[in-house]
Amino acid sequence: MSSFEYPQDLRYLDTHEYVRIDGEIATIGITDFAVDQMGDVVFLELPEIGDALTKGETFGSIESVKAVESLSSPVTGTVIERNETLIESPEQVADDPYAEGWFLKVRVNDPGEVEDALTADEYRAQVEGE
Repeated sequence: MSSFEYPQDLRYLDTHEYVRIDGEIATIGITDFAVDQMGDVVFLELPEIGDALTKGETFGSIESVKAVESLSSPVTGTVIERNETLIESPEQVADDPYAEGWFLKVRVNDPGEVEDALTADEYRAQVEGE
């Protein structure tokens, strides 16, 4: 049994980002599996409010003591909020990646475009090699 969480209300990318759609607002972050794999996070680069994101394109990066990873957007839209707390203290993403550890809130052009992202069960099977 894995110790990782895979909330059912999220969709996942195979690059370990998650997205939660609430109306036309998408909340984007990375999974606790990804945080665990990275180790101690030391730096987070996120776009500015008002920046446009394109689905499948890089929107920032996360750096740990082990690696620097690009972040891919699961949606197309405009950044309306970013988690300033994480920019100041990126290690806090490990505390609760699905609640306090979100990265961006984005007003999406088409909420349905996340339908091709992985479900929680599909993502779990992928990362746990089932």
